[in-house]
Amino acid sequence: MTAERSLADAREQALALEAALNRVMVGLHAPVRLAVVALYARGHVLLEGDVGVGKTTLLKALARGIGGGYQRIEGTIDLMPSDLVYYTQLGDDGRPRVLPGPLLAQGESLSVFFFNEVNRARPQVHALLLRLMAERTIGAFNRDYRFPHLTVFADRNRVEREETFELPAASRDRFLMEIAIEPPTDRAQLEALMFDARYHDTDALVQPVPAGLVDPAQLDGVAAALQRDIAASPALRRYGTDLWLATRDPAAYGAALPEIDSSELVLAGASPRGMAMLVRAARVHAWLEGRSAIVPEDLRAVFVATVAHRIALQPVYEAQRAAIARPLAEELLRRVAAP
Repeated sequence: MTAERSLADAREQALALEAALNRVMVGLHAPVRLAVVALYARGHVLLEGDVGVGKTTLLKALARGIGGGYQRIEGTIDLMPSDLVYYTQLGDDGRPRVLPGPLLAQGESLSVFFFNEVNRARPQVHALLLRLMAERTIGAFNRDYRFPHLTVFADRNRVEREETFELPAASRDRFLMEIAIEPPTDRAQLEALMFDARYHDTDALVQPVPAGLVDPAQLDGVAAALQRDIAASPALRRYGTDLWLATRDPAAYGAALPEIDSSELVLAGASPRGMAMLVRAARVHAWLEGRSAIVPEDLRAVFVATVAHRIALQPVYEAQRAAIARPLAEELLRRVAAP
């Protein structure tokens, strides 16, 4: 089989996965597309949204569709790094037993790990999570455990601030995307979510998603081929560089937000890693759209989710990040001229 045929077959699988997820998730086509992009870009994801908007449903459906294992852990103030790896209990004989925790329970087959309310966990737990994300390995019991197919998803409690530990900029930068998940606004969709009983049972809701639509063992190979084969023209490269420079100095590109001095807003723009991740995501988006080269629409489609959480604001504005970062990224897209 040729490489192009292989990529064409993989694209059909990816689009089938996206269609299956959209049948489960009501009015969330954009977040679903971004989740599929992140999967094939082999990046990890922060989910931004209120309680009960479908984050867990999306991840359960995604794990079912890619045929790998799914685990979830709740962030709490007393959570320790070891709680991700193992737990102890008394056996019938009264002796303590060490049992695999959520990371080790399914071994190398683990493909989706959901850390709920990650900002409730201590920085020591964040450190373990960041190593897992960067290396897809953890050390325990004098050996390393590998998770070659793993994608980490985490969300933050954005309502309550007591006993929380916000992720610093360096930690946020490890996530490929921050995907906003908001409830639909269409009345018919709201009515369906409220009164249609099939949306009230998450486990039953995800059952129609065909199991194993995508082979998780093939994701790295497909991702590498996409990064090698999807081209970027000189004009596109100049546009991407302009976007990067605009994250550093929004005022130079005429970007402005109401009642905010844009010349005093940004402490640091997106990192080199962040902009490389933008291009990785854009290549995947181009592939899903059936293109062999990135066009400006591909960069624009993933820019806000990939870059907004990477822009470091001045301390006086950092507390307002939720209200500033995404609008700023959207304003940059409006101000930077596309080829």
